[in-house]
Amino acid sequence: MSFQVSATDLGRIRLNEPETVNAVLQNIALVLATPKGSVPMYRDFGLPQDFLDKPIPVAKARMIASVREAVEEWEPRATVQSISFTDAPQEPGRLIPRVEVEIHVEGA
Repeated sequence: MSFQVSATDLGRIRLNEPETVNAVLQNIALVLATPKGSVPMYRDFGLPQDFLDKPIPVAKARMIASVREAVEEWEPRATVQSISFTDAPQEPGRLIPRVEVEIHVEGA
């Protein structure tokens, strides 16, 4: 079964989430929302910002690669199926990735 997640989903975050699927989705949203280098003691956590100030096609390609690598590294219970981008009409030029993942739950 696949699920969609975006950095904008952080508004619903719960600490110590008991359900595995929700915990995985929260972790992925956190990875998507965190610039790499911004977390003390975890400088490698998050997305590199090398796509900033690039033309949209270049930025999308770099972001897709970065998202795949970051999810693979920081949330091994999920496999990225696809990455698309949602529009932010109030913020032209802003890329908001929406990631479709398959979650691997033990015992399921």
